[in-house]
Amino acid sequence: MFDFFRGRRRARLRATPVPAAWRGILAKNVPLYRRLSPGRQQELHGHLQVLLAEKSFEGCGGLRLNDEIRVTIAAHAGMLLLGREPHYYPGLHSILVYPSTYVVRVDERDGTGMVTEHEQPRHGESWQRGALVLAWDAALAGARDPRDGDNVILHEFAHQLDTEDGAADGTPFLDGRGAYATWARALRPEFERLRESPEESVLDTYGATNPAEFFAVATEAFFERPARLRERHPALYAELSRFYHLDPAHPPARAPAPQGAGGTAAG
Repeated sequence: MFDFFRGRRRARLRATPVPAAWRGILAKNVPLYRRLSPGRQQELHGHLQVLLAEKSFEGCGGLRLNDEIRVTIAAHAGMLLLGREPHYYPGLHSILVYPSTYVVRVDERDGTGMVTEHEQPRHGESWQRGALVLAWDAALAGARDPRDGDNVILHEFAHQLDTEDGAADGTPFLDGRGAYATWARALRPEFERLRESPEESVLDTYGATNPAEFFAVATEAFFERPARLRERHPALYAELSRFYHLDPAHPPARAPAPQGAGGTAAG
């Protein structure tokens, strides 16, 4: 019964038009939004409404939240859900946003078993259950520059997708048993190649840390450097394209502007 009412509420939210100001934020801070087809843009608007209604956004370190922060973060999260029945990150309840790089205390054990505590600066982190943390200045800079291959919002929400099944192993929920074998054939060799020859890859070397980080880094590259990823890592690109139901290396063509109209078509 709960699922029935939740589904109806989400359907109403997805049917609610987004304010014009939000469209301006999307055009400014989510470069791929401008390259989506009109249908995909509408789908993203619906996901945006649901995520903003269901997730708690909290400002930390003195940051005062506004629509730009919420919409920018939620839109990137929604981008990863296009083309399939979304679960809307069921384990995620709170999105904590700091104004800039924040510091966490980390315990580190050396080879003798001795534990030392030190401070570690971070731009983001994803907890398996409950919360996701972002530094807004890094998040905004990465979001606005689609060529740098660095997008901490996409990275951390990819971790959320990865851990929906309870394991941070670089493999999210897939459709059918056979899909898992196909996924492994596409991603495992690329992970090993990144570990062995990072200088030859389009992917950030941080992806060589473990399979979970590889999936998150590959997601960043898929959305931010799609043409280069497709050229250098075609099997990886094809598998991510199937999973995300997008082909950002080949965005839909824009309709030509009507005769006599100035400028270019909005598409």
